[in-house]
Amino acid sequence: MKQEELRELTDKELKDRLEAAEKDYAQLKIQHSISPLDNPAKITLDRRNIARMKTELRARELKINK
Repeated sequence: MKQEELRELTDKELKDRLEAAEKDYAQLKIQHSISPLDNPAKITLDRRNIARMKTELRARELKINK
């Protein structure tokens, strides 16, 4: 998901997507530890997407507090 797409979401939608992404990421890591994934690069992509979402939420928090 691109940064521009994240900026268009509301806070609630962004938090919901973040929660779902973190749950999927945890499940993916468990699956990978049991048996190798077809595309292990997906773990890295998911981790980066989670970081993007957290960064956007934090930027919004800082904007509100100013």
